[in-house]
Amino acid sequence: MERNTRTNFAFYPPERDGGAWHATLESLERALREAFPDPAIGHRRSGIHEMTVLDFEIELAPDVWVDGTAAISGPDYAYITLTDVTADEAGVFAVWLRDSFVPAPDLVRFVSSLAMADGEETPLPLPSDRDSEGVGDLLRRHLDAFDR
Repeated sequence: MERNTRTNFAFYPPERDGGAWHATLESLERALREAFPDPAIGHRRSGIHEMTVLDFEIELAPDVWVDGTAAISGPDYAYITLTDVTADEAGVFAVWLRDSFVPAPDLVRFVSSLAMADGEETPLPLPSDRDSEGVGDLLRRHLDAFDR
């Protein structure tokens, strides 16, 4: 039986090109509002990074809600995290991010908190040619490598 591990996933622009998404918190907020019904969105000052972040809760599918936080500051820094999600949930969001928000499909990398807890902090490229099911499978294999 397949495990349905819940963890955090983080998404980043390519290494050495933190501004590749050409995004702002405002453009991300607009995109979330256009793509997902009735999202809950708020801005707050992060005590960790001393910057404004965007917190959101979106409904990916009927009765499937995910929480996330995004920081996009300056021209060269961005990340989006999803909290306590399955690989399938993260896969749906990752494909939306790749196909509907960033300007090109090869501009998204990911890492999980399970990998980071095991010492692997280097984000991996998200495939540019897989659908949400394929990305979910990839993310599940990623988790299986660290969830022992």
